[in-house]
Amino acid sequence: MKKTTITSLLTVAAAMMPAAAFPCTSAIVAASANPSGRPLLWKHRDTSTVDNKVEYVAPSGGRFGYVALFNAADRELREAWMGMNDAGFAVMNTASYNIKDDRVPARKMDKEGILMTKALQTCRTVDDFARLLDSYPRPMGVEANFGVIDACGNGAFFETNNHSYVRFDLSDRTDGVLVRTNYSHSGRSNEGYGFIREANANCLLTPYIEEKAVTPEVLTEVVSRTFYHDQKKKDFTLGSDSRVLDQDFIPRYKSTATIAVEGCHPLEHPDSVTPGFVADQYIMWTGIGYPPVAEIRAVRCSADGVPAELTGSLPDGHSALGDKAKRMRDEIFSAGKGNDDRYLDITRLYNEEGTGYAQQAITRNRQTYRLEKLRRDGR
Repeated sequence: MKKTTITSLLTVAAAMMPAAAFPCTSAIVAASANPSGRPLLWKHRDTSTVDNKVEYVAPSGGRFGYVALFNAADRELREAWMGMNDAGFAVMNTASYNIKDDRVPARKMDKEGILMTKALQTCRTVDDFARLLDSYPRPMGVEANFGVIDACGNGAFFETNNHSYVRFDLSDRTDGVLVRTNYSHSGRSNEGYGFIREANANCLLTPYIEEKAVTPEVLTEVVSRTFYHDQKKKDFTLGSDSRVLDQDFIPRYKSTATIAVEGCHPLEHPDSVTPGFVADQYIMWTGIGYPPVAEIRAVRCSADGVPAELTGSLPDGHSALGDKAKRMRDEIFSAGKGNDDRYLDITRLYNEEGTGYAQQAITRNRQTYRLEKLRRDGR
Protein backbone atom coordinates (compact mmCIF):
# COMPACT_ATOMS: atom_id res chain seq x y z
CA MET A 1 0.00 0.00 0.00
CA LYS A 2 1.44 3.36 -1.02
CA LYS A 3 0.14 6.66 0.28
CA THR A 4 0.58 10.00 -1.46
CA THR A 5 2.04 12.98 0.33
CA ILE A 6 -0.53 15.41 -1.06
CA THR A 7 -2.46 15.41 2.18
CA SER A 8 -3.30 12.87 4.82
CA LEU A 9 -6.73 11.38 5.12
CA LEU A 10 -8.60 13.16 7.86
CA THR A 11 -11.07 11.62 10.25
CA VAL A 12 -13.65 14.34 9.84
CA ALA A 13 -17.13 12.86 9.53
CA ALA A 14 -18.60 13.34 6.09
CA ALA A 15 -22.17 13.51 4.91
CA MET A 16 -23.08 10.22 3.25
CA MET A 17 -25.29 9.62 0.22
CA PRO A 18 -27.97 6.91 0.47
CA ALA A 19 -26.67 3.36 0.31
CA ALA A 20 -28.76 2.56 -2.75
CA ALA A 21 -27.37 5.43 -4.82
CA PHE A 22 -24.30 3.99 -6.56
CA PRO A 23 -23.36 0.60 -5.11
CA CYS A 24 -21.08 -1.65 -7.20
CA THR A 25 -18.92 -4.72 -6.78
CA SER A 26 -15.54 -4.99 -8.50
CA ALA A 27 -12.27 -6.90 -8.78
CA ILE A 28 -8.83 -6.74 -10.35
CA VAL A 29 -7.25 -10.08 -11.26
CA ALA A 30 -3.56 -10.62 -11.99
CA ALA A 31 -2.46 -12.45 -15.12
CA SER A 32 -1.11 -15.21 -12.87
CA ALA A 33 -4.60 -15.90 -11.48
CA ASN A 34 -6.22 -16.23 -14.92
CA PRO A 35 -5.37 -19.48 -16.78
CA SER A 36 -5.19 -17.45 -20.02
CA GLY A 37 -2.35 -15.42 -18.52
CA ARG A 38 -4.15 -12.09 -18.97
CA PRO A 39 -5.10 -9.54 -16.28
CA LEU A 40 -8.78 -8.80 -15.69
CA LEU A 41 -10.71 -5.73 -14.60
CA TRP A 42 -14.31 -6.44 -13.55
CA LYS A 43 -17.21 -4.26 -12.52
CA HIS A 44 -20.73 -5.28 -11.58
CA ARG A 45 -22.47 -1.94 -11.91
CA ASP A 46 -25.35 -0.87 -9.68
CA THR A 47 -27.01 2.48 -10.23
CA SER A 48 -30.35 4.25 -10.24
CA THR A 49 -29.62 5.11 -13.88
CA VAL A 50 -31.08 1.95 -15.36
CA ASP A 51 -30.28 2.43 -19.05
CA ASN A 52 -26.73 2.03 -20.37
CA LYS A 53 -24.96 1.87 -23.71
CA VAL A 54 -21.49 1.07 -25.02
CA GLU A 55 -19.85 3.38 -27.53
CA TYR A 56 -16.50 3.75 -29.28
CA VAL A 57 -14.81 7.17 -29.28
CA ALA A 58 -12.21 7.66 -32.00
CA PRO A 59 -8.77 9.14 -31.25
CA SER A 60 -8.42 12.86 -31.87
CA GLY A 61 -6.17 15.76 -30.94
CA GLY A 62 -3.49 13.49 -29.48
CA ARG A 63 -6.00 11.64 -27.33
CA PHE A 64 -6.31 7.87 -27.35
CA GLY A 65 -9.33 6.17 -28.86
CA TYR A 66 -11.42 4.21 -26.39
CA VAL A 67 -14.55 2.17 -25.84
CA ALA A 68 -16.66 2.60 -22.71
CA LEU A 69 -19.92 2.16 -20.87
CA PHE A 70 -22.04 5.31 -20.72
CA ASN A 71 -25.44 6.25 -19.38
CA ALA A 72 -28.03 6.15 -22.16
CA ALA A 73 -28.82 9.85 -21.78
CA ASP A 74 -25.16 10.89 -22.15
CA ARG A 75 -25.34 12.10 -25.76
CA GLU A 76 -21.96 13.81 -25.67
CA LEU A 77 -20.25 10.78 -24.07
CA ARG A 78 -18.83 12.91 -21.28
CA GLU A 79 -18.90 10.34 -18.47
CA ALA A 80 -17.37 6.91 -18.93
CA TRP A 81 -18.25 4.41 -16.20
CA MET A 82 -15.86 1.68 -17.34
CA GLY A 83 -13.74 1.30 -20.41
CA MET A 84 -10.47 0.56 -22.18
CA ASN A 85 -8.36 2.55 -24.63
CA ASP A 86 -6.21 1.72 -27.63
CA ALA A 87 -3.02 2.05 -25.54
CA GLY A 88 -3.97 -0.97 -23.45
CA PHE A 89 -5.17 0.96 -20.38
CA ALA A 90 -8.51 0.18 -18.69
CA VAL A 91 -10.35 1.85 -15.81
CA MET A 92 -13.50 1.49 -13.70
CA ASN A 93 -14.76 2.63 -10.31
CA THR A 94 -16.94 1.86 -7.36
CA ALA A 95 -18.41 4.62 -5.22
CA SER A 96 -16.95 4.88 -1.72
CA TYR A 97 -18.69 6.25 1.34
CA ASN A 98 -15.98 6.49 4.00
CA ILE A 99 -13.13 8.64 2.66
CA LYS A 100 -14.62 12.09 1.96
CA ASP A 101 -12.91 14.43 4.43
CA ASP A 102 -14.27 17.87 3.56
CA ARG A 103 -17.43 19.89 3.11
CA VAL A 104 -17.48 20.08 -0.67
CA PRO A 105 -21.23 20.21 -1.46
CA ALA A 106 -23.02 17.35 -3.20
CA ARG A 107 -23.62 19.45 -6.33
CA LYS A 108 -19.86 19.51 -6.93
CA MET A 109 -19.40 15.77 -6.40
CA ASP A 110 -20.05 12.65 -8.49
CA LYS A 111 -17.46 13.61 -11.13
CA GLU A 112 -15.96 10.12 -11.35
CA GLY A 113 -17.22 9.56 -14.90
CA ILE A 114 -15.57 12.77 -16.10
CA LEU A 115 -12.26 11.80 -14.49
CA MET A 116 -12.38 8.32 -16.03
CA THR A 117 -13.06 9.82 -19.46
CA LYS A 118 -9.93 11.93 -19.04
CA ALA A 119 -8.01 8.82 -18.00
CA LEU A 120 -9.11 6.89 -21.08
CA GLN A 121 -8.10 9.80 -23.30
CA THR A 122 -4.63 10.26 -21.81
CA CYS A 123 -3.36 7.28 -19.77
CA ARG A 124 -1.19 4.44 -21.04
CA THR A 125 -0.16 2.88 -17.72
CA VAL A 126 -1.19 2.52 -14.09
CA ASP A 127 1.52 5.03 -13.19
CA ASP A 128 0.04 7.46 -15.72
CA PHE A 129 -3.22 7.28 -13.81
CA ALA A 130 -1.38 8.11 -10.58
CA ARG A 131 0.15 11.14 -12.29
CA LEU A 132 -3.28 12.18 -13.55
CA LEU A 133 -4.61 12.13 -9.99
CA ASP A 134 -1.57 14.05 -8.76
CA SER A 135 -2.16 16.85 -11.27
CA TYR A 136 -5.98 16.86 -11.34
CA PRO A 137 -7.60 20.15 -10.18
CA ARG A 138 -8.74 20.18 -6.55
CA PRO A 139 -11.29 19.44 -5.30
CA MET A 140 -11.57 16.52 -7.71
CA GLY A 141 -15.28 15.97 -7.05
CA VAL A 142 -14.84 12.26 -6.37
CA GLU A 143 -15.14 9.72 -3.58
CA ALA A 144 -14.35 6.39 -5.18
CA ASN A 145 -12.21 3.31 -5.55
CA PHE A 146 -10.73 3.51 -9.06
CA GLY A 147 -9.47 0.23 -10.50
CA VAL A 148 -6.98 0.22 -13.39
CA ILE A 149 -4.87 -2.22 -15.42
CA ASP A 150 -2.35 -1.77 -18.24
CA ALA A 151 -0.63 -3.75 -20.98
CA CYS A 152 2.36 -4.58 -18.77
CA GLY A 153 0.14 -6.57 -16.42
CA ASN A 154 0.08 -3.92 -13.71
CA GLY A 155 -3.09 -3.28 -11.72
CA ALA A 156 -4.10 -1.15 -8.77
CA PHE A 157 -6.97 0.34 -6.83
CA PHE A 158 -6.75 4.05 -6.04
CA GLU A 159 -8.97 4.93 -3.08
CA THR A 160 -9.56 8.56 -3.89
CA ASN A 161 -11.25 11.58 -2.36
CA ASN A 162 -11.25 15.26 -3.28
CA HIS A 163 -7.63 15.87 -2.30
CA SER A 164 -5.69 12.62 -1.95
CA TYR A 165 -5.57 8.91 -2.68
CA VAL A 166 -4.19 5.67 -1.29
CA ARG A 167 -2.83 3.17 -3.81
CA PHE A 168 -3.17 -0.60 -3.48
CA ASP A 169 -1.04 -2.45 -6.04
CA LEU A 170 -2.09 -5.83 -7.36
CA SER A 171 1.52 -6.98 -7.16
CA ASP A 172 1.33 -6.79 -3.36
CA ARG A 173 -1.37 -9.48 -3.28
CA THR A 174 0.00 -13.01 -3.06
CA ASP A 175 -3.26 -14.46 -4.40
CA GLY A 176 -3.43 -12.03 -7.33
CA VAL A 177 -6.93 -10.67 -6.66
CA LEU A 178 -8.20 -7.36 -5.24
CA VAL A 179 -11.92 -6.87 -4.48
CA ARG A 180 -13.72 -3.60 -3.67
CA THR A 181 -17.32 -2.59 -3.08
CA ASN A 182 -18.57 0.67 -1.54
CA TYR A 183 -16.09 1.46 1.14
CA SER A 184 -12.36 2.10 1.05
CA HIS A 185 -9.98 -0.08 3.01
CA SER A 186 -7.96 3.04 3.84
CA GLY A 187 -11.01 4.96 5.01
CA ARG A 188 -12.81 5.37 8.30
CA SER A 189 -13.59 2.00 9.87
CA ASN A 190 -17.20 0.88 10.24
CA GLU A 191 -18.41 3.38 7.64
CA GLY A 192 -19.43 2.74 4.07
CA TYR A 193 -21.47 0.05 2.35
CA GLY A 194 -21.04 -3.29 0.64
CA PHE A 195 -19.32 -5.26 3.41
CA ILE A 196 -21.53 -8.29 2.83
CA ARG A 197 -21.22 -8.02 -0.97
CA GLU A 198 -17.45 -7.95 -0.65
CA ALA A 199 -17.62 -11.07 1.54
CA ASN A 200 -19.92 -12.68 -1.04
CA ALA A 201 -17.44 -11.99 -3.83
CA ASN A 202 -14.47 -13.26 -1.83
CA CYS A 203 -16.33 -16.46 -0.91
CA LEU A 204 -17.43 -17.13 -4.50
CA LEU A 205 -13.97 -16.41 -5.88
CA THR A 206 -11.95 -18.38 -3.31
CA PRO A 207 -12.10 -21.83 -5.01
CA TYR A 208 -11.11 -20.27 -8.35
CA ILE A 209 -8.31 -18.25 -6.77
CA GLU A 210 -6.91 -21.40 -5.18
CA GLU A 211 -6.79 -23.07 -8.60
CA LYS A 212 -5.54 -19.90 -10.36
CA ALA A 213 -8.65 -20.20 -12.49
CA VAL A 214 -10.31 -16.77 -12.28
CA THR A 215 -11.61 -16.17 -15.80
CA PRO A 216 -13.96 -13.51 -17.19
CA GLU A 217 -16.63 -16.24 -17.27
CA VAL A 218 -16.24 -16.76 -13.53
CA LEU A 219 -16.84 -13.05 -12.97
CA THR A 220 -19.80 -12.50 -15.31
CA GLU A 221 -21.44 -15.93 -15.23
CA VAL A 222 -20.85 -16.99 -11.62
CA VAL A 223 -20.24 -13.99 -9.37
CA SER A 224 -22.70 -11.66 -11.13
CA ARG A 225 -25.47 -14.31 -11.32
CA THR A 226 -25.23 -16.02 -7.92
CA PHE A 227 -27.51 -15.15 -5.00
CA TYR A 228 -25.14 -16.11 -2.23
CA HIS A 229 -25.48 -14.28 1.10
CA ASP A 230 -22.36 -14.54 3.24
CA GLN A 231 -23.94 -13.33 6.46
CA LYS A 232 -26.53 -16.08 6.24
CA LYS A 233 -23.99 -18.55 4.79
CA LYS A 234 -26.63 -19.51 2.26
CA ASP A 235 -26.89 -19.62 -1.53
CA PHE A 236 -30.46 -18.83 -2.56
CA THR A 237 -29.76 -19.47 -6.25
CA LEU A 238 -31.22 -22.97 -6.36
CA GLY A 239 -32.86 -23.01 -2.96
CA SER A 240 -36.43 -23.80 -1.98
CA ASP A 241 -37.43 -20.14 -1.56
CA SER A 242 -39.13 -18.67 -4.61
CA ARG A 243 -39.71 -15.16 -3.24
CA VAL A 244 -36.50 -13.70 -1.82
CA LEU A 245 -35.78 -10.29 -0.33
CA ASP A 246 -33.40 -8.46 -2.66
CA GLN A 247 -30.82 -7.35 -0.13
CA ASP A 248 -27.03 -7.74 0.15
CA PHE A 249 -26.64 -9.98 -2.90
CA ILE A 250 -24.17 -9.00 -5.64
CA PRO A 251 -26.95 -9.04 -8.27
CA ARG A 252 -29.71 -6.66 -7.22
CA TYR A 253 -32.67 -4.76 -8.64
CA LYS A 254 -30.48 -1.76 -9.50
CA SER A 255 -27.74 -3.81 -11.14
CA THR A 256 -27.33 -2.58 -14.71
CA ALA A 257 -24.20 -4.23 -16.15
CA THR A 258 -21.48 -6.80 -15.60
CA ILE A 259 -18.27 -6.15 -17.54
CA ALA A 260 -14.86 -7.81 -17.50
CA VAL A 261 -11.97 -6.31 -19.45
CA GLU A 262 -9.50 -9.04 -20.35
CA GLY A 263 -6.14 -7.59 -21.29
CA CYS A 264 -3.13 -8.98 -23.11
CA HIS A 265 -0.31 -11.23 -22.01
CA PRO A 266 1.86 -8.76 -20.05
CA LEU A 267 4.39 -6.88 -22.19
CA GLU A 268 7.81 -5.55 -21.27
CA HIS A 269 7.28 -2.02 -22.56
CA PRO A 270 3.96 -0.10 -22.79
CA ASP A 271 5.24 2.00 -25.69
CA SER A 272 5.18 -1.07 -27.93
CA VAL A 273 1.38 -1.24 -27.78
CA THR A 274 -0.47 -0.20 -30.92
CA PRO A 275 -4.22 0.32 -31.50
CA GLY A 276 -4.24 -2.70 -33.82
CA PHE A 277 -2.67 -4.88 -31.15
CA VAL A 278 -5.28 -3.82 -28.58
CA ALA A 279 -8.13 -4.39 -31.04
CA ASP A 280 -6.85 -7.94 -31.61
CA GLN A 281 -5.94 -8.90 -28.05
CA TYR A 282 -8.20 -6.99 -25.64
CA ILE A 283 -11.82 -7.97 -25.08
CA MET A 284 -14.33 -6.11 -22.95
CA TRP A 285 -16.78 -8.91 -22.13
CA THR A 286 -20.01 -6.97 -21.70
CA GLY A 287 -23.35 -7.96 -20.22
CA ILE A 288 -25.62 -4.93 -20.32
CA GLY A 289 -28.80 -4.66 -18.28
CA TYR A 290 -29.79 -6.77 -15.25
CA PRO A 291 -26.75 -9.09 -14.93
CA PRO A 292 -28.52 -12.38 -14.04
CA VAL A 293 -30.23 -12.35 -17.45
CA ALA A 294 -27.66 -10.37 -19.46
CA GLU A 295 -26.27 -11.72 -22.73
CA ILE A 296 -22.50 -11.35 -23.03
CA ARG A 297 -20.99 -9.67 -26.07
CA ALA A 298 -17.31 -9.29 -26.95
CA VAL A 299 -16.43 -5.61 -27.34
CA ARG A 300 -13.19 -4.52 -28.97
CA CYS A 301 -11.49 -1.15 -29.07
CA SER A 302 -12.09 -0.22 -32.69
CA ALA A 303 -14.61 1.62 -34.83
CA ASP A 304 -16.38 -1.65 -35.68
CA GLY A 305 -15.73 -3.31 -32.33
CA VAL A 306 -19.03 -2.62 -30.55
CA PRO A 307 -21.97 -4.93 -31.39
CA ALA A 308 -24.94 -2.86 -32.53
CA GLU A 309 -27.27 -4.17 -29.83
CA LEU A 310 -25.03 -2.62 -27.14
CA THR A 311 -24.97 0.86 -28.66
CA GLY A 312 -27.47 3.61 -27.94
CA SER A 313 -29.29 3.03 -31.21
CA LEU A 314 -32.83 3.11 -29.77
CA PRO A 315 -34.83 6.17 -28.72
CA ASP A 316 -33.34 8.11 -25.78
CA GLY A 317 -30.03 6.36 -26.26
CA HIS A 318 -31.27 2.98 -25.08
CA SER A 319 -29.53 -0.23 -26.16
CA ALA A 320 -31.45 -3.21 -27.52
CA LEU A 321 -29.88 -5.74 -25.13
CA GLY A 322 -30.31 -3.37 -22.21
CA ASP A 323 -34.03 -2.98 -22.87
CA LYS A 324 -34.41 -6.74 -23.32
CA ALA A 325 -32.75 -7.42 -19.97
CA LYS A 326 -34.83 -4.73 -18.28
CA ARG A 327 -38.08 -6.34 -19.45
CA MET A 328 -37.01 -9.67 -17.99
CA ARG A 329 -35.93 -8.00 -14.76
CA ASP A 330 -39.37 -6.43 -14.41
CA GLU A 331 -40.99 -9.88 -14.77
CA ILE A 332 -38.71 -11.29 -12.08
CA PHE A 333 -39.74 -8.54 -9.66
CA SER A 334 -43.41 -8.31 -10.70
CA ALA A 335 -45.07 -11.01 -8.57
CA GLY A 336 -46.75 -10.05 -5.32
CA LYS A 337 -48.29 -6.82 -4.10
CA GLY A 338 -46.42 -3.78 -2.84
CA ASN A 339 -42.65 -3.30 -2.66
CA ASP A 340 -42.27 -5.29 -5.88
CA ASP A 341 -38.72 -4.09 -6.36
CA ARG A 342 -37.74 -5.54 -2.98
CA TYR A 343 -38.57 -9.18 -3.72
CA LEU A 344 -37.51 -11.32 -6.65
CA ASP A 345 -38.90 -14.58 -7.94
CA ILE A 346 -35.76 -16.70 -8.30
CA THR A 347 -37.69 -19.49 -10.02
CA ARG A 348 -37.90 -17.24 -13.09
CA LEU A 349 -34.11 -17.19 -13.14
CA TYR A 350 -33.25 -20.73 -12.05
CA ASN A 351 -35.33 -23.90 -11.97
CA GLU A 352 -34.82 -27.66 -11.91
CA GLU A 353 -35.67 -27.92 -15.60
CA GLY A 354 -32.85 -25.54 -16.50
CA THR A 355 -35.16 -23.18 -18.39
CA GLY A 356 -34.84 -20.08 -16.19
CA TYR A 357 -33.80 -16.79 -17.75
CA ALA A 358 -30.36 -16.92 -16.11
CA GLN A 359 -29.81 -20.54 -17.12
CA GLN A 360 -30.68 -19.82 -20.74
CA ALA A 361 -28.36 -16.80 -20.80
CA ILE A 362 -25.48 -18.76 -19.29
CA THR A 363 -25.86 -21.43 -21.98
CA ARG A 364 -25.75 -18.84 -24.77
CA ASN A 365 -22.89 -16.97 -23.15
CA ARG A 366 -20.79 -20.10 -22.84
CA GLN A 367 -20.86 -20.38 -26.61
CA THR A 368 -20.03 -16.68 -27.03
CA TYR A 369 -16.99 -17.01 -24.81
CA ARG A 370 -15.79 -20.11 -26.63
CA LEU A 371 -16.12 -18.67 -30.13
CA GLU A 372 -14.70 -15.24 -29.34
CA LYS A 373 -11.68 -16.68 -27.55
CA LEU A 374 -10.99 -18.95 -30.52
CA ARG A 375 -11.18 -15.92 -32.79
CA ARG A 376 -8.83 -13.88 -30.60
CA ASP A 377 -6.33 -16.69 -30.23
CA GLY A 378 -6.35 -17.41 -33.97
CA ARG A 379 -7.57 -20.98 -33.74
